[in-house]
Amino acid sequence: MSIRHHLSDPLLMAYAAGNLPEAFSLVVATHVSMCDSCRAQLAAFEAVGGAVLEGTVLEGAVLEGDAVAMADGALESLLARLSVPDTAKPLAKRGDFPAPLLDYIGGGLAEVKWRSLGMGVRQAILPTAKGATARLLYIPAGQAVPDHGHRGTELTLVLRGAFRDAADRFGPGDVEVANEDLQHTPVAEAGEACICLAATDAPLRFSALIPRLLQPLFRI
Repeated sequence: MSIRHHLSDPLLMAYAAGNLPEAFSLVVATHVSMCDSCRAQLAAFEAVGGAVLEGTVLEGAVLEGDAVAMADGALESLLARLSVPDTAKPLAKRGDFPAPLLDYIGGGLAEVKWRSLGMGVRQAILPTAKGATARLLYIPAGQAVPDHGHRGTELTLVLRGAFRDAADRFGPGDVEVANEDLQHTPVAEAGEACICLAATDAPLRFSALIPRLLQPLFRI
């Protein structure tokens, strides 16, 4: 799998610190299970957190009032702790979806409870805590999602197939991070339906009237 679009360091650090809404955490965990590069980067950030949790003072540091004086070799000691092996293993994939998704779906593709959004596009909202919403999206080959902007952040991870928009092409494992600056019309590539995992922390901003009228019904 050739992944070109990765998660940003701030998102990985927020995930490692447990500061993301559950819906965003699900997207991050699923992408990390598919991406060697982000999995290694996340391991490094988690190692940083582990080193900090071992004590607020580094090994060999000496307290001087409110300041901390670092003893010789303390920095090297910390860096040695943070070395991450290249053999960080991906989470298992069973059936149609990566492991982090399985508990939210309750099985494979056949068990997804799709709801039609029109024009062959379907969604399945996944059970997550408040703060953001996670959903699976099914976009038929060659079909477009209505043009829209964003009132907050949207993470879209491609699980199968691919889509293109004004920003780039996104294939399996790629994640698009959209914010209020991006207005786009994602179109699934010909030949295969595109299935994505998406998370949003605010309603989308559709350009056309009909999608805007249907937003409360479809919770998008």
